[in-house]
Amino acid sequence: EKLEVAPPSPGQLKHVFFHNALPFVGFGFLDNAIMIAAGTQIELSIGVVLGISTMAGKYFRIQNNWSLFSCSSRLAGYVEALASRLGLSIPDLTPKQADMWQTRLSAHLGKAIGVTIGCLLGMFPLLFFGDEEEKLEEKK
Repeated sequence: EKLEVAPPSPGQLKHVFFHNALPFVGFGFLDNAIMIAAGTQIELSIGVVLGISTMAGKYFRIQNNWSLFSCSSRLAGYVEALASRLGLSIPDLTPKQADMWQTRLSAHLGKAIGVTIGCLLGMFPLLFFGDEEEKLEEKK
């Protein structure tokens, strides 16, 4: 006899969603803020020193963002550890419930929406870089 397992309740799915979303908000925030701040400074400093065009500077910045992403992705473990210290508990699901499509969908949506919100919040360094890029254009 196969025993049917009830699918997760809407409350459990909401718990799965937030359990996955909150660490990704933190990760998206840190990732985007670090990439914008460090990438802009690299572009402004190296671009001015080498006298390269704006397009070449943008290309160089894109290449550096890949390496910065690998550094910021290491922060994900710290963000998850902080979330668990703040009391973000693991959803109470059976192994079969955790493997159901509803649970996986809720987890993936939480991660996608969390990282999107985090990246949007992480764009705050852009508020401080408008003047420097205008000055760089005036120098050329």
